[in-house]
Amino acid sequence: MNRGDLKYQYARLNVAEKLIAINVVVFIINGLFPFLLGLHKNSIVQWFQLPKDFFDFLSQPWSIITYSFFHGGLGHIFWNMLVLYFAGRIFLNLFDGKRFLNVYLLGVILGGLFFLLSYNLFPAFFGVNAVLIGASAGVRAVLIFICAYIPNQEVRLIFFNIKLWYIGVFVVVMDLVQMPYTGNAGGHLAHLGGALLGYVYARQLLNGRDIGEGFSKFMDGIANLFKKKEKKAPLKTVYKKTKATEKSKKEYGKEAHQRKIDAILDKISKSGYESLSKAEKDFLFKAGKED
Repeated sequence: MNRGDLKYQYARLNVAEKLIAINVVVFIINGLFPFLLGLHKNSIVQWFQLPKDFFDFLSQPWSIITYSFFHGGLGHIFWNMLVLYFAGRIFLNLFDGKRFLNVYLLGVILGGLFFLLSYNLFPAFFGVNAVLIGASAGVRAVLIFICAYIPNQEVRLIFFNIKLWYIGVFVVVMDLVQMPYTGNAGGHLAHLGGALLGYVYARQLLNGRDIGEGFSKFMDGIANLFKKKEKKAPLKTVYKKTKATEKSKKEYGKEAHQRKIDAILDKISKSGYESLSKAEKDFLFKAGKED
């Protein structure tokens, strides 16, 4: 498979699948390159992991996000990516990729802040040498978001069906119970931060408020800094009316499409996902794949 084929296949992935691909590539590079070059195994990850010390964090502030792309072992990345895949499928049947990224990245950030604050505030962690890596906080945010947004939706779990809110409660309780015993208190704290973000985001969205709107605008502003300025098209005034008409039709189509999505989401918030007809479920699934 040549480079063009890989680029095409990557472009076809939805945003959750792209995150999985990026995490897998980073995992391979982080393990393979130090080994082949005879370097220390932490020679790459040390620049991207989130340190517990606040002043160390100030020297590499990007680590509040980059820590989430590195994992400590095969089992660590496997379970994170597995949950991200299935939770992402449900999420993207309801919302677009931009909102998915909002929830995921805000979960990563809040999870990192929970880790930082806890290791600098609670005496139990004083003197403990720890760093944070892994996508768990972002994955928890996405999972708990859907558990809070459509709590009564049933999903198949191996041999039986279970409502999403049961899964959400189980996941959070397990983090709380395991924190003192597993030797990974920092990881569990990050999980709880991500879970809190996902829950609050979903409940606020059900009340008509998107708490990630400001973050989305901020990320759009950063992305625009890296975009090249488009060249002015020749004879622009000759085609001005035609282009305006085409743009108007396109925007109208998008608005109608979004209105239909909003109507279905409103139905879900009032009656649950199971109240949708097959046609409505198919429409949401296709809309999620397009985004």
